[in-house]
Amino acid sequence: MLEPANCRKVIVTGATSMIGHFLLDKLFAEGYEVHAVSRASSHSSNTGDPPLIWHQADISQPRTLDGIDAGTLIHLAPLWLLPPLLHSLELVRVIGFGSTSVFSKASSANIGERHLAARFAEVEAAIDFFCIEKNLAWTLFRPTLVYDGVRDRNVTLIARFIKHYGFFPLLGQASGLRQPVHADDLALACIQALDEPATFDKTYNLSGGETLNYREMVERIFHSLGKAVRFLPVPAPLFNGAMRAIALLPGKRNITPEMASRMNMDLYFDHSDAARDFGYSPRAFLPQWGDLQR
Repeated sequence: MLEPANCRKVIVTGATSMIGHFLLDKLFAEGYEVHAVSRASSHSSNTGDPPLIWHQADISQPRTLDGIDAGTLIHLAPLWLLPPLLHSLELVRVIGFGSTSVFSKASSANIGERHLAARFAEVEAAIDFFCIEKNLAWTLFRPTLVYDGVRDRNVTLIARFIKHYGFFPLLGQASGLRQPVHADDLALACIQALDEPATFDKTYNLSGGETLNYREMVERIFHSLGKAVRFLPVPAPLFNGAMRAIALLPGKRNITPEMASRMNMDLYFDHSDAARDFGYSPRAFLPQWGDLQR
């Protein structure tokens, strides 16, 4: 167990993220003093006992969190922003989030995706090295297909497409395995692992509680929307051309043909070690939706 008093004081970077939305309330309910960090300034602090204190800060800038007295950091922002924070803060516990993309995109035909996978791998190694050298208890989570039914760019994006157009395009059999994981389950994983010694100095793949192939996953989304299932089979050359054209649109530069080809790639990751070490038990894929008009 971690005993220093400031371990009960937790910095949460990326506090307005999908996971942060669920995590802040859980930390507060568990009696932690929470220091929520966001670049936005439109949040009100709660000065109760324990307090929830918002800090407006750009963590890409050096030593921007130096004034916060807390011994624990839950880092929900991009993982490559974590190493500089480790150097500047006096911590005894840290939890960070990477991605299973470190595996799934390592051999992608797209050079940008390969660079992303390599970047995750390099940052993970740097965090491991630093924390071991400084005797800092660390845990890294690699979630799979994260969704919240409101803001995610995974299953909610599919739901918006279906709601607007009434069909969904598929490449081939769309037989690749998927394990959608809800952001709320990832927030709970933070609480479960935070003070659990079995999780110290380890990395976990965190997948959802149900494994479906891509086609089944999209069928589940149709049903959750009360829509008849309508798939449009699209030949690979046409699908790839469409993805390249979409990538030319403003804000769509991350769209790649490889996204379509992965419909038929298994993205399966076992989470039995997380279940064993801290009781991780994610929900089945039964999506519910917020505002899909955005």
